[in-house]
Amino acid sequence: MSLKKNKELKLYFSISEVAQMFDVNESTLRFWEKEFDIINPRKTSKGTRFYKQEDIDAVRLIYHLVKERGMTLAGARQKLKDNKETTIRQEEIVNRLKQIKEELLAMKDAFDAFAPKV
Repeated sequence: MSLKKNKELKLYFSISEVAQMFDVNESTLRFWEKEFDIINPRKTSKGTRFYKQEDIDAVRLIYHLVKERGMTLAGARQKLKDNKETTIRQEEIVNRLKQIKEELLAMKDAFDAFAPKV
């Protein structure tokens, strides 16, 4: 779910790229777009969607509520309506803790690779 460094420089992402980032179907993103007004990808005259970073952040927040915390769509919508800023902060904290965990596990693996076998 983490973005690669070179992708952070892009301004727009296709729906397939965003779906791949979160390991969800494109249809799920289109459905969430209808259900949550915080996702507003730019659409061409032919209907091709292009997601900006703020749209990806909104998808990340909804993904966190629905897929990781197991909330219903109605529950996630209500949580965002009631206290969006706190929800955003909590999601950012969870993501940062996941990054720290990945870094610590990588350090452990590196340490284990160099540690003498007894």
